Amino acid sequence: MVTLRVNGEDRQADVPPDMPLLWVLRDVVGLTGTKFGCGIAQCGACTVHLDGQPVRSCQLPVSAVGDRAITTIEGIGSTAEGAKVQQAWLALDVVQCGYCQSGQIMSATALLARTPNPSDHDIDAAMAGNICRCGTYVRIREAIKQAATGEVHGLQVVVDGSTT
Repeated sequence: MVTLRVNGEDRQADVPPDMPLLWVLRDVVGLTGTKFGCGIAQCGACTVHLDGQPVRSCQLPVSAVGDRAITTIEGIGSTAEGAKVQQAWLALDVVQCGYCQSGQIMSATALLARTPNPSDHDIDAAMAGNICRCGTYVRIREAIKQAATGEVHGLQVVVDGSTT
């Protein structure tokens, strides 16, 4: 039996110590917002926070969590950065299929918590491990900028070398 602190609540789980945190969250705790993507910690769909740091839950055994606080997509909106990121995601209509977006939001929130006004380079570096098959990377970057500054950033469309 393991006790996990998930989104501010203690949760009991009777699971093997080598069970990946992803499956404990989804199948035992019932929080299905964190997604299974690749299973090898390369796509970022399974990203959650441990004490505010983004981690890939598909490869993290539950025994490695210890007493660290787990935050999932279901709880990230209760943080200042998480609420801003979620609002910007909605305002800029970032989501297409939506499958990767919980991991994207978790990584973006961690970035803003450590770098409140990130440059394009900071954003690219922080988000490099999150894959979006729909290719919403431009919208993701703009949403992160909007969450950071509070300013509405419009997307620019390039047509024949000129922006509109």
